Amino acid sequence: QVQLQESGPGLVKASQTLSLTCAVSGGSITTNYYYLSWIRQPPGKGLEWVGYITYSGSTYYSPSLKSRTSISRDTSKNQFTLQLSSVTPEDTAVYFCARLLGAAAYYDYWGQGTQVTVSS
Repeated sequence: QVQLQESGPGLVKASQTLSLTCAVSGGSITTNYYYLSWIRQPPGKGLEWVGYITYSGSTYYSPSLKSRTSISRDTSKNQFTLQLSSVTPEDTAVYFCARLLGAAAYYDYWGQGTQVTVSS
């Protein structure tokens, strides 16, 4: 059974960098055709895709967040990390990590989500 677990600070000050880590167990982050994703949900709004890192280490970001986003991975720890710079209160959201099966384009496993609040 694959499990994903987000971790990181729940409160970040505006203009700082938000950093979250997703630890993956029960499956390797380098398994072919899986894209390890970050998705967020602002209060009262729908899900917003932030970006992903592929099984081969390539990264893709939402165009609206691309200039502030970086996703990396540590294969020795089987985890991947989101960094979002220059945050504002509009970045307040529940942040989820999830595993996307690229070929079928569906998310088969999700983390429970972690609340991040950006204070002004």
